[in-house]
Parts: sequence; C-alpha cells; structure tokens
Amino acid sequence: MKTMTPNVGQDPVEHSGLLRLYSALFYAGSSFLITVVNKTVLTSFRFPSYMCLGIGQMIATLVVLYAAKMSKTVQFQDFDRTIPLKIFPLPLLYVGNHITGLASTKKLSLPMFTVLRKFTILMTMILEVYILRKTFPKRLVYSVVTIVLGAMVAASSDLAFDVEAYSFILLNDAFTAASGVYTKKKLGTEGLGKYGVLFYNALIIVIPTLLASAFTGDLHKAVTFEDWLEATFIFCFLMSCFMGFVLMYSIVLCSYYNSALTTTVVGAIKNVAVAYIGIFVGGDYMFSWTNFLGLSICMSGGLVYSYFTFNQKSSGSEAGAPELKIHITEESTGKVSAN
Repeated sequence: MKTMTPNVGQDPVEHSGLLRLYSALFYAGSSFLITVVNKTVLTSFRFPSYMCLGIGQMIATLVVLYAAKMSKTVQFQDFDRTIPLKIFPLPLLYVGNHITGLASTKKLSLPMFTVLRKFTILMTMILEVYILRKTFPKRLVYSVVTIVLGAMVAASSDLAFDVEAYSFILLNDAFTAASGVYTKKKLGTEGLGKYGVLFYNALIIVIPTLLASAFTGDLHKAVTFEDWLEATFIFCFLMSCFMGFVLMYSIVLCSYYNSALTTTVVGAIKNVAVAYIGIFVGGDYMFSWTNFLGLSICMSGGLVYSYFTFNQKSSGSEAGAPELKIHITEESTGKVSAN
C-alpha cells in the first residue's frame, strides 16, 4: 500500500498518466470483483444481513490500516479532537448514501434505477465546479451528456413514474456525488492523506452502524446464521470483508490521482460492462434493441471520456482545450450560467 513513486529517469508526465490509468483500472477491477463476492455471500449462501457484511468490511479496513500504521508501512495522523472536524462531512454522506440507496433499490425497477443513477455523473461535475472550483473541457462535458443520454435510452421502455422512488434515487445520486467530491477535497487535508481518510471515516461510521444493526435485529440474524461452520462460506465472507477494504482504497486512490468525476465515470463504465456480460452470461437479462442501443451509447460516451482523460500529455493540453465555464457569483443563490 506504499504510495507509488516514479522510477529514476522516468518522464514524470508519463508516470502521472500511467498512475491515473492504473488507479482507474484498479478501481474498476475491484468494483467488479466485490460485486461477484458479495453476490455469492448474500445470494448463493443467503446471508441475511447486508449491514453486518458492511460492518465486516469496515472492521477489515480498520485492522489492515492500523496494522500497516503500527509497522510503519503507511503514515497518517494519530486520533485527536481535530479528526472529526477534518473528516466531516464524509461519515454523514456515507450513511445518507447507504440509506437512500437501499430505499431506492427496493422501489425502482432495475432499468430505471440504472438510468437515474447516471445523474450522479452530472451532479459530480456540478459539485466539482462549486466546491473544487474546476472547469471542464467541452469534449468531456459532451461525453458525460452522452453517457446520461444513453442510460435514458436504455430505460425508455420502463418509464413508470413514482415520486417517492424518484426522490430517493436522486437523493442517493446527490449523496454519492458529494461523497466523491468531498473525498477528493479531504485528500488534501494536512495529516490525513489517503490512509487517514479511509481509516477515520470507517472508525467514525462503524460504531453507529453496529448499533443500528443490533437495534434492527440484523445483528441477531447474522450471529445465528447456520453456515458459520461452513468453510466455504467463511472464506467467501472474509474475502468480501477484505475486498470491501480494497474497494474503498481503490476509490480513494482513483480520486487521488484523478478527479471525482473520473472515478464516477469509471464506475459507470464498469456497470455498463457488467450489463453487457449479463446479455451472454447469467440468463436474467431481457434483451431488447432499445436497451442494447442505450447501453452502446452509454458505453461510447464513457470510452470517449476515458480516451480524452487518460491521453492528456500534460495539464497544459487540457488548459488549451475549449472549456465549458460555469460562473458562480457571490450573490447568487444557486443560479449558474454556461458559456
């Protein structure tokens, strides 16, 4: 987990580009693998508590990072009274993301869940402008719009409107976008860095989550689960816990070397790729040309975004590109104007 450093004589610009690409691929691969492992634990073995699985992933994060800190493999600030203020509002955003995500998943069909989740990308772009004061080249803006358009086409055959469900999913998008942007911002906080953000976010969240699990009865269901003596289940459960840490680390790493927007887009591309795989494997995909066309548009936008992002030779090349600038005035109350 040591921070990668360039080899002697290596072009720093090329090295930076490779780190951006490798961190994005690491995140995409980790996200795919944990999906498979979690599906095995929760579906194949019918483990009754997704909340306790999340607690296990948080504990794994704490154990790995604490052991690494004690062995001086990584460094981050020791806990003191300033930590909660430094890490705020990440724990609240994580909890809000978790709750609204579960609520929207129950109330929405899979196609509409997929399309509305893509609005996270647009929200992330807007929040990066507001919070991180970024500007984006027009080509990246157009590719993001293409991703969202493709998702809308893919779900156009299932447009059942549900006010409550739509409210939950849009709130979930907002929490996800805010979490990504604030993670990027907190990575620059003195004393925290990549590992401090991971460790203290998990530390602050794990106790309230454990209490909520006990209060709702989830903890009792998990403790009395009958397959705890099954070696295969134990292996899959521990693998899920470890992959939970790997996923969280890969998200932070991708956000560190890239932007929060790039991390969000990489996640979207991964989801579309999984949908493509589902056409041929699994047997639960209902093929339609409209859905397939939408997926293809979405994937095309994601690949174009990735090409422009990871082929930047220097920061100057991006600065020379036409930009869509969103101006924020001091007296404005949320109004923006685009040139």
